[in-house]
Amino acid sequence: MNTVAFHTLGCKLNFAETSTIARYFKEAGWTKVEFGSPADVNIINTCSVTEQADKECKTIVNRALSANPSSFIAVTGCFAQLKPQSIASIKGVDLVLGASEKFNILNHLGNAVKQEAKVLACDIDTVSGFHNSWSSGDRTRVFLKVQDGCDYQCTFCTIPLARGKSRSNTMEKVVSDINTVLYQGAREIVLTGINLGDYGIIENQDKRNHFIDLVNAIESIEEDFRIRISSIEPNLLTEEIIYKVAESDKFMPHFHIPLQSGSNKILKLMRRRYQRELYADRVTAIRNHIPHACIGVDVITGFPGETEDDFMDTFNFLNELEISYLHVFTYSERANTLAAEMKEIVPVSVRKERNHKLRNLSAKKLTAFYHQFEGQDVNVLFESESKDGYIYGYSENYIRVKHIYDENLINQVVNLQLTKIEDDFTYSGMIHHHVSKQDYILK
Repeated sequence: MNTVAFHTLGCKLNFAETSTIARYFKEAGWTKVEFGSPADVNIINTCSVTEQADKECKTIVNRALSANPSSFIAVTGCFAQLKPQSIASIKGVDLVLGASEKFNILNHLGNAVKQEAKVLACDIDTVSGFHNSWSSGDRTRVFLKVQDGCDYQCTFCTIPLARGKSRSNTMEKVVSDINTVLYQGAREIVLTGINLGDYGIIENQDKRNHFIDLVNAIESIEEDFRIRISSIEPNLLTEEIIYKVAESDKFMPHFHIPLQSGSNKILKLMRRRYQRELYADRVTAIRNHIPHACIGVDVITGFPGETEDDFMDTFNFLNELEISYLHVFTYSERANTLAAEMKEIVPVSVRKERNHKLRNLSAKKLTAFYHQFEGQDVNVLFESESKDGYIYGYSENYIRVKHIYDENLINQVVNLQLTKIEDDFTYSGMIHHHVSKQDYILK
């Protein structure tokens, strides 16, 4: 056995964990190959946020086996924890690892000979401890896990069942991990977690470190780098955090704040820990202190009990808010959730229609946000991918920018002028001076 391929479904956290598992294989002498190649072992890291993610698992297994019918197939991740026997029944799967065993996968491979599926998934309530993870090797931007699990009980969500209780890495280890990835060449780090704002470590009986303490610890690192806060709950996004980002040279002016619904009635049915008024207050605070910030929003359409009036409450609320883009999800019933037992079911066709309306609103919001910065100078961190002759990157406030491909731009922060919004929601930009590494203006 010497080749291994990986496929990741779902969130940034899954991507970070897959990268960490891949490093373990590399250290053990394995060669990583592209998924879809005839690998000796295929590892699939699953997600179970939506019904679609569940269905994808079988398709991905079949794709791996079509490249190499004798490939050993191991499946891990949230779906593997929630429905291990369901995965084990998929033809060709050899090993199913739940939340407590996914980082020990090398110990469970044995000779990696195809077999009747072996299942290792414990009760999620017994999962404890924190396993630090970060993405590597693929991107200029590194996803760094600092928190895992969730103590919230939103009625539509299976994540607490798949990930367990909220737990966090220590501040010292987070700082150490950041220094490690900076040494390896990363220029931007994205803090990730299941409920990131719930970050907390009890050092002793008298002191608990909160997310703002982690922010301050990261700010004190002397190296020059960018850092972003990934999705953070509105009730946990304090004004102190907003002020800190406003003052920081490291933390980027970009927030992604889940809303889920603009109807207080639906928020209550979802068991969210805020109402729309608090959400609007957080957006206003960001705009007051960081006018140019990018603000992304998660929203769900078609939750049980959502009437047309409730949906219009959401639509109008979002239309009036100074936000930048939406991530729109169509509600799907998840087993073992309270929402799945609710009776006032919204027809799937109506859910999709509402999704379409909010996606159109998102396009309108993103276009308006981009137009504010036409002709302005921004600092863009370019990544390595070459697509159709262009290289892509992001400004501090998450404007996607493309430029004629030049390998000298890779992993560089370049000052340029935003010149034109393209059809693919990117800006083309003009660098102010001759393109050479010595001439770049680095932030």
